[in-house]
Amino acid sequence: MIALDLFEPYHFEFFRNAVAVSVLAGVVCGLIGVYVVLRGMSYIGHGLSHAVFGGAAAAAVMGINYFVGAGLWGIASGLLIGRVSRRRIIGADAAIGVVTTVSFAVGLVLFAVYGTAKKSLEASLFGSILGVEPGDIIAVAVVGAVTAVMVVLRYRPLLFATFDPDVAQVSGVKVARMEALLMTLLSLTILVTMRVIGVLLISALLVTPAITARMLTKSFGRMLWLSPLIGSATAFVGTNVSYHTDWPTGATVILVGAVVFVVVFAVTGAQGRRAVAGLDHHGAPLRAA
Repeated sequence: MIALDLFEPYHFEFFRNAVAVSVLAGVVCGLIGVYVVLRGMSYIGHGLSHAVFGGAAAAAVMGINYFVGAGLWGIASGLLIGRVSRRRIIGADAAIGVVTTVSFAVGLVLFAVYGTAKKSLEASLFGSILGVEPGDIIAVAVVGAVTAVMVVLRYRPLLFATFDPDVAQVSGVKVARMEALLMTLLSLTILVTMRVIGVLLISALLVTPAITARMLTKSFGRMLWLSPLIGSATAFVGTNVSYHTDWPTGATVILVGAVVFVVVFAVTGAQGRRAVAGLDHHGAPLRAA
Protein backbone atom coordinates (compact mmCIF):
# COMPACT_ATOMS: atom_id res chain seq x y z
CA MET A 1 0.00 0.00 0.00
CA ILE A 2 2.86 2.38 0.83
CA ALA A 3 4.50 1.64 -2.50
CA LEU A 4 1.22 2.35 -4.30
CA ASP A 5 0.90 5.66 -2.45
CA LEU A 6 4.43 6.64 -3.40
CA PHE A 7 3.95 5.86 -7.09
CA GLU A 8 0.41 7.19 -7.33
CA PRO A 9 1.36 10.71 -8.53
CA TYR A 10 3.29 9.23 -11.47
CA HIS A 11 -0.04 8.38 -13.08
CA PHE A 12 -0.44 12.12 -13.76
CA GLU A 13 1.38 13.71 -16.69
CA PHE A 14 1.83 17.03 -14.90
CA PHE A 15 3.75 15.32 -12.09
CA ARG A 16 5.96 13.34 -14.47
CA ASN A 17 6.78 16.61 -16.22
CA ALA A 18 7.51 18.25 -12.87
CA VAL A 19 9.90 15.47 -11.83
CA ALA A 20 11.69 15.53 -15.19
CA VAL A 21 12.21 19.29 -15.24
CA SER A 22 13.22 19.48 -11.57
CA VAL A 23 15.82 16.73 -11.96
CA LEU A 24 17.24 18.39 -15.09
CA ALA A 25 17.29 21.74 -13.29
CA GLY A 26 19.18 20.15 -10.41
CA VAL A 27 21.76 18.76 -12.83
CA VAL A 28 22.44 21.96 -14.75
CA CYS A 29 22.39 24.19 -11.64
CA GLY A 30 24.70 21.77 -9.84
CA LEU A 31 27.16 21.83 -12.73
CA ILE A 32 27.38 25.57 -13.32
CA GLY A 33 27.15 26.14 -9.57
CA VAL A 34 30.61 24.58 -9.12
CA TYR A 35 32.20 27.49 -10.98
CA VAL A 36 29.98 30.04 -9.25
CA VAL A 37 30.97 28.78 -5.79
CA LEU A 38 34.69 28.32 -6.47
CA ARG A 39 34.97 31.79 -7.99
CA GLY A 40 33.37 33.33 -4.89
CA MET A 41 30.38 34.50 -6.96
CA SER A 42 27.60 32.90 -4.94
CA TYR A 43 25.71 36.19 -4.75
CA ILE A 44 25.65 36.54 -8.53
CA GLY A 45 23.13 33.72 -8.95
CA HIS A 46 20.73 35.61 -6.74
CA GLY A 47 21.47 38.84 -8.57
CA LEU A 48 21.15 37.51 -12.11
CA SER A 49 17.83 35.86 -11.31
CA HIS A 50 16.54 39.32 -10.43
CA ALA A 51 17.94 40.68 -13.70
CA VAL A 52 16.23 37.93 -15.72
CA PHE A 53 12.99 38.78 -13.89
CA GLY A 54 13.14 42.24 -15.44
CA GLY A 55 13.51 40.69 -18.88
CA ALA A 56 10.64 38.29 -18.21
CA ALA A 57 8.39 41.21 -17.28
CA ALA A 58 9.38 43.13 -20.40
CA ALA A 59 8.71 40.06 -22.56
CA ALA A 60 5.28 39.58 -20.99
CA VAL A 61 4.33 43.22 -21.46
CA MET A 62 5.50 43.37 -25.08
CA GLY A 63 3.99 40.00 -25.90
CA ILE A 64 7.24 38.44 -27.13
CA ASN A 65 8.61 34.99 -26.40
CA TYR A 66 9.80 34.57 -22.79
CA PHE A 67 13.07 32.89 -23.74
CA VAL A 68 13.93 35.62 -26.26
CA GLY A 69 13.11 38.63 -24.10
CA ALA A 70 14.30 37.36 -20.73
CA GLY A 71 17.27 35.56 -22.30
CA LEU A 72 18.69 38.59 -24.07
CA TRP A 73 18.10 40.74 -20.98
CA GLY A 74 19.75 38.23 -18.66
CA ILE A 75 22.79 37.60 -20.87
CA ALA A 76 23.31 41.35 -21.35
CA SER A 77 23.10 41.88 -17.59
CA GLY A 78 25.59 39.08 -16.90
CA LEU A 79 28.10 40.37 -19.44
CA LEU A 80 27.72 43.91 -18.11
CA ILE A 81 28.39 42.76 -14.54
CA GLY A 82 31.46 40.82 -15.66
CA ARG A 83 32.84 43.74 -17.67
CA VAL A 84 32.32 46.33 -14.93
CA SER A 85 33.80 44.16 -12.18
CA ARG A 86 36.73 42.96 -14.33
CA ARG A 87 37.76 46.54 -15.12
CA ARG A 88 37.42 47.33 -11.40
CA ILE A 89 35.28 50.37 -12.16
CA ILE A 90 33.39 49.34 -9.05
CA GLY A 91 33.53 46.15 -7.01
CA ALA A 92 31.86 42.99 -8.29
CA ASP A 93 29.32 43.01 -5.45
CA ALA A 94 28.44 46.64 -6.17
CA ALA A 95 28.11 45.90 -9.90
CA ILE A 96 25.76 43.00 -9.14
CA GLY A 97 23.74 45.14 -6.74
CA VAL A 98 23.28 48.05 -9.14
CA VAL A 99 22.51 46.11 -12.33
CA THR A 100 20.27 43.45 -10.85
CA THR A 101 18.23 45.53 -8.42
CA VAL A 102 17.48 48.05 -11.19
CA SER A 103 16.36 45.21 -13.47
CA PHE A 104 14.19 43.75 -10.73
CA ALA A 105 12.62 47.15 -10.04
CA VAL A 106 11.91 47.61 -13.75
CA GLY A 107 10.16 44.22 -13.78
CA LEU A 108 7.97 45.11 -10.79
CA VAL A 109 7.02 48.47 -12.33
CA LEU A 110 6.15 46.88 -15.69
CA PHE A 111 3.97 44.26 -14.05
CA ALA A 112 2.19 46.97 -12.00
CA VAL A 113 1.74 49.60 -14.71
CA TYR A 114 0.58 47.29 -17.47
CA GLY A 115 -1.56 45.12 -15.22
CA THR A 116 0.07 41.84 -16.23
CA ALA A 117 -1.67 38.90 -14.60
CA LYS A 118 -0.83 38.40 -10.95
CA LYS A 119 -0.37 34.70 -11.67
CA SER A 120 2.57 35.49 -13.99
CA LEU A 121 4.21 37.60 -11.29
CA GLU A 122 3.84 34.89 -8.65
CA ALA A 123 5.11 32.18 -11.02
CA SER A 124 8.23 34.24 -11.75
CA LEU A 125 8.92 34.94 -8.08
CA PHE A 126 8.16 31.52 -6.59
CA GLY A 127 8.20 29.15 -9.56
CA SER A 128 5.43 27.00 -10.97
CA ILE A 129 6.98 23.56 -11.28
CA LEU A 130 3.66 21.69 -11.43
CA GLY A 131 2.58 23.78 -14.42
CA VAL A 132 5.55 23.06 -16.65
CA GLU A 133 5.05 22.02 -20.25
CA PRO A 134 7.14 19.76 -22.50
CA GLY A 135 8.75 22.89 -23.97
CA ASP A 136 10.14 23.81 -20.57
CA ILE A 137 11.68 20.35 -20.20
CA ILE A 138 13.28 20.62 -23.63
CA ALA A 139 14.67 24.08 -22.83
CA VAL A 140 16.30 22.91 -19.59
CA ALA A 141 17.67 19.80 -21.32
CA VAL A 142 19.17 21.85 -24.18
CA VAL A 143 20.84 24.35 -21.83
CA GLY A 144 22.12 21.46 -19.71
CA ALA A 145 23.60 19.73 -22.76
CA VAL A 146 25.23 22.95 -24.01
CA THR A 147 26.68 23.64 -20.55
CA ALA A 148 28.09 20.11 -20.28
CA VAL A 149 29.66 20.31 -23.75
CA MET A 150 31.25 23.69 -22.99
CA VAL A 151 32.62 22.44 -19.67
CA VAL A 152 34.19 19.44 -21.41
CA LEU A 153 35.58 21.39 -24.38
CA ARG A 154 36.88 24.32 -22.32
CA TYR A 155 37.78 22.33 -19.19
CA ARG A 156 41.39 23.51 -18.81
CA PRO A 157 40.88 27.23 -19.60
CA LEU A 158 37.82 27.40 -17.32
CA LEU A 159 39.72 25.60 -14.55
CA PHE A 160 42.73 27.90 -14.85
CA ALA A 161 40.63 31.07 -15.05
CA THR A 162 38.60 29.97 -12.04
CA PHE A 163 41.51 29.44 -9.65
CA ASP A 164 44.04 32.07 -10.73
CA PRO A 165 42.78 34.46 -13.43
CA ASP A 166 45.86 36.71 -13.25
CA VAL A 167 48.32 33.87 -13.87
CA ALA A 168 45.94 32.40 -16.47
CA GLN A 169 45.99 35.69 -18.38
CA VAL A 170 49.79 35.77 -18.40
CA SER A 171 49.85 32.13 -19.54
CA GLY A 172 47.78 32.91 -22.62
CA VAL A 173 44.30 32.00 -21.41
CA LYS A 174 41.64 34.40 -22.69
CA VAL A 175 40.24 35.09 -19.23
CA ALA A 176 37.74 37.68 -20.48
CA ARG A 177 36.31 35.13 -22.92
CA MET A 178 36.09 32.48 -20.22
CA GLU A 179 34.28 34.89 -17.92
CA ALA A 180 31.90 35.85 -20.72
CA LEU A 181 31.26 32.16 -21.44
CA LEU A 182 30.59 31.48 -17.76
CA MET A 183 28.25 34.45 -17.44
CA THR A 184 26.37 33.42 -20.57
CA LEU A 185 25.94 29.83 -19.36
CA LEU A 186 24.88 31.06 -15.93
CA SER A 187 22.32 33.46 -17.43
CA LEU A 188 20.88 30.72 -19.65
CA THR A 189 20.71 28.35 -16.69
CA ILE A 190 18.80 30.87 -14.62
CA LEU A 191 16.57 31.67 -17.59
CA VAL A 192 15.34 28.10 -18.08
CA THR A 193 15.13 27.16 -14.40
CA MET A 194 13.58 30.36 -13.04
CA ARG A 195 10.06 29.27 -14.00
CA VAL A 196 10.71 26.01 -12.17
CA ILE A 197 12.21 27.25 -8.89
CA GLY A 198 11.48 30.99 -8.98
CA VAL A 199 13.54 34.16 -8.67
CA LEU A 200 13.70 34.04 -4.88
CA LEU A 201 15.05 30.48 -4.62
CA ILE A 202 17.20 29.87 -7.69
CA SER A 203 20.45 30.96 -6.03
CA ALA A 204 20.05 28.23 -3.41
CA LEU A 205 19.81 25.54 -6.11
CA LEU A 206 22.97 26.95 -7.70
CA VAL A 207 25.00 27.14 -4.51
CA THR A 208 23.89 24.39 -2.09
CA PRO A 209 24.78 21.29 -4.19
CA ALA A 210 28.20 22.72 -5.07
CA ILE A 211 29.06 23.59 -1.47
CA THR A 212 27.89 20.16 -0.32
CA ALA A 213 30.04 18.51 -3.00
CA ARG A 214 33.03 20.62 -1.93
CA MET A 215 32.80 19.20 1.58
CA LEU A 216 32.89 15.66 0.19
CA THR A 217 35.91 15.93 -2.11
CA LYS A 218 39.14 17.81 -2.72
CA SER A 219 39.04 16.99 -6.43
CA PHE A 220 37.71 19.57 -8.88
CA GLY A 221 36.93 16.82 -11.38
CA ARG A 222 34.84 14.93 -8.85
CA MET A 223 33.02 18.12 -7.88
CA LEU A 224 31.88 18.48 -11.48
CA TRP A 225 29.90 15.24 -11.37
CA LEU A 226 29.12 15.09 -7.65
CA SER A 227 27.42 18.49 -7.50
CA PRO A 228 24.96 17.73 -10.38
CA LEU A 229 24.26 14.35 -8.76
CA ILE A 230 23.39 16.01 -5.45
CA GLY A 231 21.33 18.67 -7.21
CA SER A 232 19.29 16.14 -9.19
CA ALA A 233 18.78 13.84 -6.19
CA THR A 234 17.53 16.64 -3.93
CA ALA A 235 15.26 17.92 -6.71
CA PHE A 236 13.78 14.44 -7.21
CA VAL A 237 13.18 13.88 -3.50
CA GLY A 238 11.89 17.41 -2.96
CA THR A 239 9.37 17.18 -5.79
CA ASN A 240 7.98 13.91 -4.45
CA VAL A 241 7.84 15.19 -0.88
CA SER A 242 6.02 18.34 -1.99
CA TYR A 243 3.27 16.32 -3.65
CA HIS A 244 2.53 14.26 -0.54
CA THR A 245 2.83 17.18 1.90
CA ASP A 246 1.22 19.83 -0.31
CA TRP A 247 4.18 22.15 0.32
CA PRO A 248 5.40 24.57 -2.39
CA THR A 249 7.59 22.49 -4.69
CA GLY A 250 10.47 24.91 -5.19
CA ALA A 251 10.75 25.62 -1.48
CA THR A 252 10.61 21.90 -0.66
CA VAL A 253 13.45 21.13 -3.08
CA ILE A 254 15.58 23.80 -1.43
CA LEU A 255 14.75 22.51 2.06
CA VAL A 256 15.75 18.97 1.09
CA GLY A 257 19.04 20.34 -0.24
CA ALA A 258 19.56 22.22 3.02
CA VAL A 259 18.99 19.04 5.03
CA VAL A 260 21.56 17.20 2.90
CA PHE A 261 24.01 20.08 3.43
CA VAL A 262 23.54 20.00 7.22
CA VAL A 263 24.00 16.22 7.36
CA VAL A 264 27.17 16.34 5.25
CA PHE A 265 28.46 19.30 7.27
CA ALA A 266 27.96 17.34 10.48
CA VAL A 267 29.43 14.08 9.16
CA THR A 268 32.54 15.61 7.57
CA GLY A 269 33.32 17.55 10.75
CA ALA A 270 36.37 19.80 10.80
CA GLN A 271 37.38 18.81 7.27
CA GLY A 272 34.03 19.94 5.89
CA ARG A 273 34.16 23.19 7.84
CA ARG A 274 37.64 23.96 6.48
CA ALA A 275 36.44 23.27 2.94
CA VAL A 276 33.50 25.64 3.29
CA ALA A 277 35.62 28.31 4.99
CA GLY A 278 38.16 28.01 2.19
CA LEU A 279 35.54 29.01 -0.37
CA ASP A 280 35.93 32.59 0.82
CA HIS A 281 39.48 32.49 -0.52
CA HIS A 282 40.82 31.25 -3.82
CA GLY A 283 43.46 29.36 -1.92
CA ALA A 284 41.21 26.41 -0.99
CA PRO A 285 43.16 23.24 -1.85
CA LEU A 286 41.58 21.40 -4.78
CA ARG A 287 43.10 18.93 -7.18
CA ALA A 288 42.32 19.28 -10.89
CA ALA A 289 41.27 15.64 -11.24
